[in-house]
Parts: sequence; structure tokens; C-alpha cells
Amino acid sequence: MILPFVRDLVADLKLSASYDRVRRHLVSGQGRRRVAGLTFTARALYLPLFAAASESPALILVADNKAAEALHQAILATCELTGALDPASIVRLPAHDVLPFESLSPHPEIQETRAASLWKITSKSAKLVIAPIESACLKLFPADFYSALALRLRVNEEYLPDMLVEHLLSVGYTRVDVVEMPGQLTLRGGILDVYSPEMDRPIRIDFFGDEIESIRKFDPETQRSSSQLDTALLLPLTEIPITEKVLEAINARLTRSGSAAAAILEGGDTPAELQTHVSTRTGADATVFPGWEFFAPVAGATKTLLDLLGPQTRVFVEEPSMLKNQGERWWNKVEQRHERSGIGNLIRPEDLYVSPWELDDRIRGFCGAELDQLGAVDVLDADRSDLSEVEFHSRPTMRFHGSIPALIDQLKTLTSPSADNRILLTAPNQGEVERLAGLLQEYGVPYRLGSRNMAPGSETMYSESSYLAGNVSTPVIVRVPIANGVQILDLIPSTARQLIVFGANDLTDEADITARPATRKSKTSAFISDFRDLAVGDYVVHVEHGIAQYCGLRVLEEDTDNPLELMILEFADQAKLYVPLTRLDLIQKYRSTETGPAPVLNKLGNPAWQKTKARVKKAMADMAGELIKLYAQRKAAQGTAFSPDNNLQREFEDAFPFNETDDQLAAIADIKRDMESTQPMDRLLCGDVGYGKTEVAMRAAFKAVQDSKQVAILTPTTVLSFQHFESFKKRFANFPVKVEMLSRFRTAKEKAEIMEQTEQGKVDILIGTHAVLGQKLKFQDLGLLVVDEEQRFGVRHKERLKQMRAAIDVLAMSATPIPRTLHMSLVGLRDMSVIETPPKDRMAIQTIVAKFDEKLVRTAIEMELERGGQSYFVHNRVETIYEMASMIREQVPSARVIVGHGQMPEAELERVMLAFMNHEYDVLVATSIIENGLDIPLANTIIINRADRHGLSELYQLRGRVGRSNRRAYAYLLIPPDTELTEIARRRLAALKEFSDLGAGFKIAALDLELRGAGNMLGGEQSGHIEAIGFEMYTTMLEEAVNKLKGEQDKPSETTVLNLGISVRIDADYIPEENQRLRMYKRIAGALDQATIDDVRSELHDRYGAPPETVLNLLAAGELRLQAERLGIAQLDRKRTQIELPNPANRKQPIKTFVEMLHIRFAIPEKNVLGDTSLASATVDPGLLMKIIARNAKRGAQFTPQGILRWPLTSPKAEEVLAETRALLDSLTPATP
Repeated sequence: MILPFVRDLVADLKLSASYDRVRRHLVSGQGRRRVAGLTFTARALYLPLFAAASESPALILVADNKAAEALHQAILATCELTGALDPASIVRLPAHDVLPFESLSPHPEIQETRAASLWKITSKSAKLVIAPIESACLKLFPADFYSALALRLRVNEEYLPDMLVEHLLSVGYTRVDVVEMPGQLTLRGGILDVYSPEMDRPIRIDFFGDEIESIRKFDPETQRSSSQLDTALLLPLTEIPITEKVLEAINARLTRSGSAAAAILEGGDTPAELQTHVSTRTGADATVFPGWEFFAPVAGATKTLLDLLGPQTRVFVEEPSMLKNQGERWWNKVEQRHERSGIGNLIRPEDLYVSPWELDDRIRGFCGAELDQLGAVDVLDADRSDLSEVEFHSRPTMRFHGSIPALIDQLKTLTSPSADNRILLTAPNQGEVERLAGLLQEYGVPYRLGSRNMAPGSETMYSESSYLAGNVSTPVIVRVPIANGVQILDLIPSTARQLIVFGANDLTDEADITARPATRKSKTSAFISDFRDLAVGDYVVHVEHGIAQYCGLRVLEEDTDNPLELMILEFADQAKLYVPLTRLDLIQKYRSTETGPAPVLNKLGNPAWQKTKARVKKAMADMAGELIKLYAQRKAAQGTAFSPDNNLQREFEDAFPFNETDDQLAAIADIKRDMESTQPMDRLLCGDVGYGKTEVAMRAAFKAVQDSKQVAILTPTTVLSFQHFESFKKRFANFPVKVEMLSRFRTAKEKAEIMEQTEQGKVDILIGTHAVLGQKLKFQDLGLLVVDEEQRFGVRHKERLKQMRAAIDVLAMSATPIPRTLHMSLVGLRDMSVIETPPKDRMAIQTIVAKFDEKLVRTAIEMELERGGQSYFVHNRVETIYEMASMIREQVPSARVIVGHGQMPEAELERVMLAFMNHEYDVLVATSIIENGLDIPLANTIIINRADRHGLSELYQLRGRVGRSNRRAYAYLLIPPDTELTEIARRRLAALKEFSDLGAGFKIAALDLELRGAGNMLGGEQSGHIEAIGFEMYTTMLEEAVNKLKGEQDKPSETTVLNLGISVRIDADYIPEENQRLRMYKRIAGALDQATIDDVRSELHDRYGAPPETVLNLLAAGELRLQAERLGIAQLDRKRTQIELPNPANRKQPIKTFVEMLHIRFAIPEKNVLGDTSLASATVDPGLLMKIIARNAKRGAQFTPQGILRWPLTSPKAEEVLAETRALLDSLTPATP
């Protein structure tokens, strides 16, 4: 929070005479002026003040998206300082990232931003709009078209739920079973779950008829409601709803002159745009094709952005000459693409846009200003010199390049008594604020703090009054993300007052100030085997009978009162087994590696399955024994206990330019706890590439270095060590830490020097390949070893690591996610931290599945080159890889292309990778060996040829090479144009396209990767066992084995088989989605305690409304099962039984009658040496049991010689059967003393 006195200081901006002239001009609303002399940051400071003064909406035109993003960030930051405008009213309307006529749709992220911005503009909540020239030229629909896109819902208002859903689907939402990500919705009866893009959480709308009864936020992870809301705003995800009207207009234009014109195109082919015929989401059968969004203006869009904003708008043009050039360049490109596409006169660029020249003419009619830093000296603008010019005096501040003494000298000069200056030092984060305050304090320079840290519990180290001098010229340190500083001169000419703002880049080069939104966490529960993704034909494991194939669900209607829903499983020889859904605890989804062969189905009733289980169990006990031995050795060892965090450590951590994810924070806390204890740390840190493992390692390294220990970082490849070296150097630049690298890239002389310095203790952090493990290299005092990608080292190196582990702290990192469940079962054997939350600013990757086409390859690479990026082209055949490279050179002559594949000598391949990393080449044509850990922020396009030949997880891994920074990324999955895809390849590609959001990618890859991770961690032999019995059963058995060895084994609990003859089921009209229904059945059947049942009950109520009677019966039956299990009951059935009742009239002839009875069979205790079936060791007290039977003998209660308790019921009605069964079980439960 910025303190009020800072706003008073910055208010001096309004004192300048130039500002007053511009203000009067804008208020008059007449004509245009040239405003000269404003640097980028000065513009960001003044533009909101201009907009606020004119009391009209303002539009700022810039050259392109990059400029718009930069200006938007800068204006948001300066508004924090000045308070001129509310940040929510500053809107950016980005241009599309691709051009029309290329058969490509714009990136969903851009469509989402545009849709929200257009709604804000038309609903009059936008005060300042920043738009690139393309965006201003695009033809738009009238204002009411956009204002109808968003919906504001209020409690007690009436809406038809179905129409509401239809509207949301048309504006880009997708229908799913479970809402987890923004842009999803699901309707279940009278409950609508929806996740609007700018909300922090999804909302659940409860309808009573057509009236909204309540709106609640809910947690996407647990699906449970939290806080109540009175109103909710649902923003659109696309600016053009998919409606029949729009699509018909486009189709009519594209086929305007009938098929004759279409035949002329592309040499008699149908236009590419019309080849994809898809049924749209709204259900209307119309044609949607990639890039259709660009042609929407033909459906009646005649307005532009200027029309939507209205005639009162003040229009500012940034650098008019640059804008003019950019406009011409862009228009030429559009015309060129139009020509290339061969679409002819069916749709011309003029149908979609107004030209830049026409826009220029229109702007002349609006009041505003041209912002030209150099003023009228610009030759290109001689024709406009008639604009009367207003000159501001601003210039960039001095850059210090990290030199603190230079900064201190400059501050002392600026604060000299004769100067009338106002000085602000800005810092992007709290850590930098404290670092600056510490430095100034050290050098004895007075300062004031201009911002208060709002985070609870993190009070600043230096209180606000520290060094508080009353003088206004005292420098003020303020937390605000401004990159480049500015000096604004002559605010008051008589005293030459200046306002000087120092930016983060002035103090140190390459400071990262990009604002990062707080992380929104949706951990996809990738690891629970609920049946969320079970499909007919999938393999499942039946705990008792083995591996089978799932064949769907079926309802048995024989008993019309209690129809029974069953799961059909098919075993070997087409033997079918019907499993009631109430016993889903016996069923698990079979998972093993995707590349592995399909499992063999077991035979029903064959002992082979039990033998397999026994074999795996034995192997597991051995392995668990080994692990326990290792664990005991580690417990006994003594290592160094590092000291707790100090201020310098906190400063280092606060200088991290991103927001840490929760997982990262948890991992850091774990590691610090390990380091501060006397036991040597041995921790494995798992997480996908780019999820922030390196930062965690850096903090551990910093902690070690502070205790005067050395740190070694071991990587499997030279390229990776180089990459770590670069990132460590950059991160430790402001701290007194020496980082060095040993690898092939160093000369012999350099190596010798580094080794000598390491031995003398002059090197703090040494990064390298296995040379680090060499016997020659000696450390003076090694305290921490970080091993990256441990599974990629050979046996010899692993042995050496084992020796080192005994005494020093070791942190191993792996990019192969290790399954959570496995991690749980091995808890305490190897310490593990898992990072599975992607950083928030990673953008979703737009995934395009298309037929191989040289034109598409050219477009994709050209697009990447235009934004100064790099591309990967993956081609998995070494024989033809050079042909592919020459095809790319032919198509894109300006691209620098290099080839890399696994058959090259290692040193050469490293050189290729390094050259690509250093941006010496634009396109890397490679096989799928693209380095696993490579992190090249500039490479944001990947083209995968013959994508149908890659496995799902491999595609996911490859696609993960791009989208590493906050730039939009594209993955093109190319398939051969002429071949028919196999079913599995089609499913794979569809899954990948569907999961282009970040969190969900983890879900797909979880399957295959987690199994690979499990194999890596446990060794190859174990992978075979996983194949044999399926992953889930493997983990359960492993957990049992480990617990047994730890001496924590529980008594094997028998599951009670319960059959009360009442309707216990979840009807399809209560939970329509089959997989969600199965999931609930499984949760109730597998519940181990009352709390789980209560949890399921409240979840059902929350997500699906009040449960019907059959569901309540199912929950009650679940509770009775738990109670019966505690009493040691093996089976509880309700049967119609013939009994003999005493006949008062004739004692010798008892009355025979049929009554409803419960038959209860108790479990026979295992360890009964005598072999008798006495209940001596059962949970039920035999004395109590006999008393109860005696008391109810007249009603027919009896205990048969077979050890079965028969208990009469008074009524067959469901609620009474449940009540009486519960009463009986309660009476059998021994009273707690």
C-alpha cells in the first residue's frame, strides 16, 4: 500500500506549465496537439492524469501487442503512485496474434482478454483503453452486441437454467463433468457450477425452479462450497459467440458465387476454409474451421473501436511515425496472406478491417494528442508540423549497472541543500525494498519508506520512522514495479524543482519487474483412482479375481422394487462377472505404462491370480527390508546442522521475482528443516521442468554458503550444467557468492584453476557434470550436494554418490513426477517433496492438430520469427531429417536452421544445443531427443511431425519444451494428409488438444509418467510387478509391507457383505454422469470411517442438491457396514425365513410362519488353535449375545448351530429395516467403560 505522503509528492507533476496547457486543450475537446519530450515512463505517469483531467474515456494507440503490454504494465504501476485512475478501469484490447487467411485461430488467451475488454468498453467501465493499431482497425459489431456477452446474476432473480447454459456455451465456455479450470461449466438438475475467467474461484448457483436461490464460491480441488455471494459476473471467453447467424453469414460469403467460384479457387479444390465440417457446440449444424473468427465481421460488423468509445473520446497516438510504418507493414502482410490463400474476392481485407490510412483520417476528427518523444524534428512528420507543440522536459535517469557507490554519490548530489528535488527509489518487491533500505542505512543516507507491506505477519525490518527526516527532498523508497526511471525537470521554473523516479533497471541490469498475479491453485487430483476417466474397454483389477475388461453398466430390473445397478467385467474366455455398484471397493482401475503391452486377462476361478499376488508380495517384503536397512543407517549418521535463516537469507528469497507456489514453499520448508537438523539430508525433489525446482535448490545453496560451506551441483549433461551456471550466476549477482562451472566448455588451464580455487575454498558453488565426482577434485569444506536428474547417472557414479551421502546433505531433483500414492507408501524411507503446481504466469499452450502442409509449417515459423522467437521441428526419422531441414530452408529462407539428432557424436550434439540456446539459430530440426531439462524461453513454437507415432506422455513432454515464459506458445501436431489415423492415435491427439490448459496436462502425463517415475525409483524389476497387478494394488501392498516391517501392522479387517434387500442406488437422474456416479459409489464402498460417509453426504448435498431416498439408503447402509465390521460380522443378509412360533392353543404343534429376518454370520477369528468355531475371541461379547437372543426368542430370534444369528424384523419397509438393523447392532456393541 502506497502511503498518502507519496501521492502528495507525485502531485507536483500537475504543477508544470506544459501539463496545464495539455489539460486545457483536452478539456476544450477541440483539435489535436503534438506533445513532445515525454520518455516512456513519463508518458505512463502523465497519460492517466490527462485522462482523469479530460473527464472522458481515453484511447492510446500503440504499434503492436508488445508495446501495448509494456505500456499497460507501466500505467498500472504509475497509477499506484498517483492514484489518478482506478486500475480496473485501465483496459488493454490486444490485437490477434495470427493474421487472417492463414487457417489458424487466434490464441484463446487473446480471445478471452479481448472479450472481457470489449465488454468493459461497452459497459462504460473503461476509462483508459490501450490498443495496437491492428486492434483499432478491426471492424466490430455495435455496442449492445458486446454488452450482452457478459451476465451479471443476482440472488432472487429469475433465469431459465437451460438458456443460461446455452448462452455461456455460445460465449466460449465448455461443458465438463467437474468444473476445475476457468471457462468450464456443468449443470446438474437445479445446480449450475461455472468458472468465470477473472474470478479467483468457481461459483455454484442453486436454482429453485427458475429463481436463483443462492450463489456460493467453491473450491475446485475439493468441490465444496465456501462463501456466499449476492451477485456474480460471468465474463465471456470469446468476443464472437458461435451462433447460426454468424456462421451462416460467413458460409454464405465463402460460397457466395456458388460452387463455380469455389472451383476456381486452389485449382479446382474446395477452399481450405470449408474442408472442416464440424457440428458446433450449440448443436446447429454449421461450418466452423480454424480461423473462422476473422471472417465474423461479414455478419454485419461495421463499427470500429472509435465508434464503441464514442465521439467524446480523447485519442492519443504514441510515436506517430512508428505507428504509421507499423500500420503499413501490417497491411502489406494481410494483403500478402490474402493473395496466398487464393480466396479471391469472396472476402477481401477491406471486409474485415478499415485500412490504417482510413483510421488515420478518422482520428483527425477526435480531440487528443500525438505523443512524440523527439518532437517536430522527425522528418517523416513534416506534414503534421502545423500541430501546435507542447514541450515537456523529461529524460531517462542515470543507470548504475549494480554499482552501489555510484548510486549513493548521485543521491547525495540530488539531495544537496541547494537542489529542490523530489526523489523516489522504486523496488518491484518487498525484498528489494529492504535491501535498498539496508544499503542506504549502511552508507548513512537518510530515507523514508513510502509503502507499507500489507502481508499479515511480515512487518518490514525497518520501521516507517527509520531515519525519518522532515525534509521533503529525502529519498523515498516505494514498492512499485517501474522498470526504467525518469527525471522530470522544471516542474516549478523559479526553483528548478525536479521529480526523479529511479526504476529497478537503473539500479541493476535485467531486473525482472513483470507483475505476477497471485497463483490460483487447482491441483488436479491426478493420482486418485476414482473412476472419473473410466471408459468401456478399459482394464480394471478385481481384488479377488484379477485383471478384467470393463464392459459398462447394466440395471437389473427383475426386482421392480429394488432395481440393481451392476458393473459388467469380462475375464478370459469371455467369462462375465457382474459386480454390484455397492461393492466398488473391490474394483481398481488397471494402470501401467502406456508403452507396455496390453495386460493378459485372468481366468475366473483360476488360482494363477492369487499366485501372482503372493509372488509380488514376497518381492515387496524383500525390497521394503532393504529400504528399512538404508533408513536405519541414515538415522544413525551425524551431519552438519546449518544455522536458521538470517536477514540475508530472507533478502535473497525476497529478491525472487515471481510468487512462489504453495508446493514450492512446502518444499523449501522441508529442505530447511532437514538442513537445520544434525542428520544428513537425503531428499528427492520432484516436479515438471519449469515448475521452479531450481529456485528451491538455489535457496538451499545460499543457506549452505552462508555457513561457509561449499555447494556442488551435479548435472547429467554439459548443456544442463551450462544452463544452471547461467541461471545461478544471474540469481546470485547481487550477493557475495562465487559460482563456477567445470565442464567440457572449459579449457584445461581454466579447469586446473577452478579446481585449485575450489580446494582453497574460494569457490562457493561449483556446477558441473560427473567431473565433480572425480577423485582429483577436492573441496575445502563441502556441505551440500545437489544432483539434477539422478536417474540419468550410471551405476559407478551412483555408488560414489552413496559414499558421499553418508556425511553431507544431498538434494536430488527429478523432472519425472513420482506418484503421490507411492510417495505416501514410502514415507520416511526416502524424504520426498513434490511440486505439481505450474507457475501462474505460464500461459496455456495452444495446440493445433492439422494435416501436414508446407504452407502451415511456413506460417508457423514465420509467425515465431516475427516476434523474435525460435521454433523446434521434431522429426523422428534420422534418415530423412536433413530433407526436412532443407524443406524448411526453402519455405522460410530467412530462418537459420540447424539439425540435431541422437546419432551425432555427443560433443557435436552439445554444440548444436548450445548454439540454439544462444539464439545463433532460429529453427532446431531434431529427433525427440530434445534435451529434457532444456529451458529456452525464446522457443515458443514446436512442430511435431507424424504426431500419431508418439505416445501420449512423449507428446506431452515434447509439448512442454515450449510455453516456458509468459509468451504465448503454439504446438502443431502434424499428421500425414493421406493416411487414416488409428483409433488409439486419434484418442491420444484429442486428449492432448483438449488438455491444453496447464494443470490438466499433469493429469494425462500423470498416468504414464508416474509409472515411469515409479519404475525409476524402485528399479526395473519392480516395474514388472506393477505390470502384473496394476499400479493401485501395487501401492496398497507396498504400504502394507512397509507398515509390517515398521511393526505397525493392523489386524486384517474383513469387509462385511451387506444385503438388506432395500433399494440402495444412485439414480441416473440424480447424478447423470456415469463416471461421477461410479466415483461416489466407490467412495461410499471404500469408506473406512464415519467421517468419510458424512463427508460424502455433505458433498452430495452441496453438489447435487438434496439426495433422494435411495441415496440416503445407500449412505445408511454404508454406516451399518462400518458398524458391522467393528463388531466382526462377516455377512448380514435379509431373507424371508420360515420359523416356528409357540402355539398357545397347542404346545406340541408350533405355528409355522414366514417372516422377514436378518441372518448375521460372524467372522471366525484367524488364530484359533483349537479349530473350533467358538466366538471366544470375537468382538461381540457371547454373554451379551445370548441375553439378547433369550429376550427375543418368542419373536423368533435364534442362534443356529452353524453360528448364524437370526433376527426377526417387524416390517419390510426400507426405513424400518434400516432402523431395526441399527438398533440390533447398537445393542451388540459393548458399552464403553
